[in-house]
Amino acid sequence: MGKGPHGLAICIHGGYWRAKYDLGYMGHLCAALTARGITTANLEYRRVGNAGGGWPATFADVRAGYQFLLQNARKYELDAQRTVVMGHSAGGQLGLCLAAHEKGVKGVVSLAGVVDLQQSYALHLSNDAVVEFLGGTPAEVPDHYREADPMKLAIGARQWLVHGAEDDVVPPAFSRDYVGAKQKMKEDARLVEIAGAGHFEVVDPRSGAWKAVEKVVMDAVG
Repeated sequence: MGKGPHGLAICIHGGYWRAKYDLGYMGHLCAALTARGITTANLEYRRVGNAGGGWPATFADVRAGYQFLLQNARKYELDAQRTVVMGHSAGGQLGLCLAAHEKGVKGVVSLAGVVDLQQSYALHLSNDAVVEFLGGTPAEVPDHYREADPMKLAIGARQWLVHGAEDDVVPPAFSRDYVGAKQKMKEDARLVEIAGAGHFEVVDPRSGAWKAVEKVVMDAVG
């Protein structure tokens, strides 16, 4: 890969925050970015079904991973100024949430992100996965929704919302509506909607969607 320091992509997998889904499927994406000269970190975290999983421990794990990487940037020849956080599906929520709580995050790429938790609840996405994750409904645990919902958080980082137009797992309207709302709040959010792409094409380097995704990541790392 050549001499560092290298740009870093911190990758956060999805799976509706549930234990049965792990980081394995993000490996191809990480390898493709490494081939382009970017160091990747594929983060794992406690999920619903793991001991201690769910909010806030799930987020605490992601935050600890981010802090470890930044604290050890010199050791691993990483360029802290050229770091982007990437999250797929539920990982999009975690990545944007990280940017809200860690002011050092400069850029976030949400890939088919679950970026509106109130709407996730209203639509009962994946059999009320958000209720499992946050430990209740918006009426029962309003503080959790307020702390975790990217739609409600102030985010100073640059944000790219990438979504396949044919996604039948997380509605493309999530990213469209999010960008519209954030732009009204004067946040730096932009939408990249990919025609013909579904939920997993955006993390598959062999898909037709990958070239657009790769361009976003390279722009984000700078």
